[in-house]
Amino acid sequence: MPLETFQALVAMVTSRVQGRRVLPALADELNGEFAAGGEWFRKVEAACHDGIREGWMCAREAGGIRYGRVIAAGPATHGYSVDVVHMKDVIGPRHRHPKGEIDLIMPIDPKAKFDGRGAGWLVYPPDSVHPPTVTDGAALVLYLLPDGEIDFKPAA
Repeated sequence: MPLETFQALVAMVTSRVQGRRVLPALADELNGEFAAGGEWFRKVEAACHDGIREGWMCAREAGGIRYGRVIAAGPATHGYSVDVVHMKDVIGPRHRHPKGEIDLIMPIDPKAKFDGRGAGWLVYPPDSVHPPTVTDGAALVLYLLPDGEIDFKPAA
């Protein structure tokens, strides 16, 4: 799948959340409209696997995590950046979400969980902090960041 097609799929979500506060309750709405196992979810999941195979997604690796910013924040994605990570039984670097983070969890191994959650959406509010963790196998996580903001600096 070309990057442009992937971007159009993601824009379906970013158009729905544009201008809204990034709060955990948003996950319920996204899990209803863009549900795990649904047609949209399957298309995005397939696009991620294709992008990884083709080398335009998850092109970097550090600490056992494959990752990469696929789309910079901009008008095409309503001010959200799009990153995808491939993690397997690993704890990632602790970071803060200045404006929140919207995660789409796509287990590769059926029991894999990201931060304790299986397939679907998870939303972190502004100023939340976590070390992203995948357990029970491998998963892909697509994350949307308002204005592309993420802070990996250690707390003072």
